Amino acid sequence: MPRVYADLAISADGFSTGPNQREDAPFGDIEPEVLHNWMFEHADDHRPEIDAILTAGAYILGRNMFGPVRGEWTGDWQGWWGPEPPYHAPVFVLTNHPRETLEMAGGTRFVFVTDGIESALAQAREDAGDADVAIGGGASTTNQFLAAGLIDELRIHVVPLTLGYSGRTDVVRLFDGVPPLRFTSTTVRATPHVTHVTYTLR
Repeated sequence: MPRVYADLAISADGFSTGPNQREDAPFGDIEPEVLHNWMFEHADDHRPEIDAILTAGAYILGRNMFGPVRGEWTGDWQGWWGPEPPYHAPVFVLTNHPRETLEMAGGTRFVFVTDGIESALAQAREDAGDADVAIGGGASTTNQFLAAGLIDELRIHVVPLTLGYSGRTDVVRLFDGVPPLRFTSTTVRATPHVTHVTYTLR
C-alpha cells in the first residue's frame, strides 16, 4: 500500500532552517551546507538515504519550501531549483493565495493548493497512483501532517550541531505544536556527519 513519508534534515535541537529566509538565503541566516553537507560533500557515504528522498510519485511542500515570496504572488518566481527541479513529478505547494499550475522541465509540475493539507494529500495520492507521497517540508508543514496523523513514516537526518534558536518565534522546530506521538524506530544509521533515523507511527 502506498505510504506517506516525510524527510527532514535537522539540527540536534530540531531546526531545519534559520530565520530571515530570502531569495539569496533559502535556509535563512545559516549556510545551506550546515544541515546538508552530508548530501553534497559526502554523498557517497549516504547514497541510500539520498536516493530514497526522491522516490515518491508526488510531493507536498510548504510555501516557504517553494520560495521566499510572501502574500499575493508577484513576479515570475519558479522555485529555488532553476528550470529543471529535482522532483520530476507533481508537487503540491500549500499556499493561501491562488496561482496557476506551473509546468517545469523534466516532468515537475507545481500545483498550488489553497484549501489545506487534506486536499493537497488527496490530490497527491491521486496523481501518485501506486507510488508513495512525500511531505518535502519544511518543519511547519511536516508538523501539520504529523498533528493530523497523516504521515506513515518519518525520516529525520540529525546533524551533530545545535543552532540555538529555542524560544524564538520566527523559526519553527520539528514537533512544535504536535501532540504526543508514539513511534517505532525501524532503522538507525550513524556516520560522523549525520544520523539517519526512520520512524513509523504506531
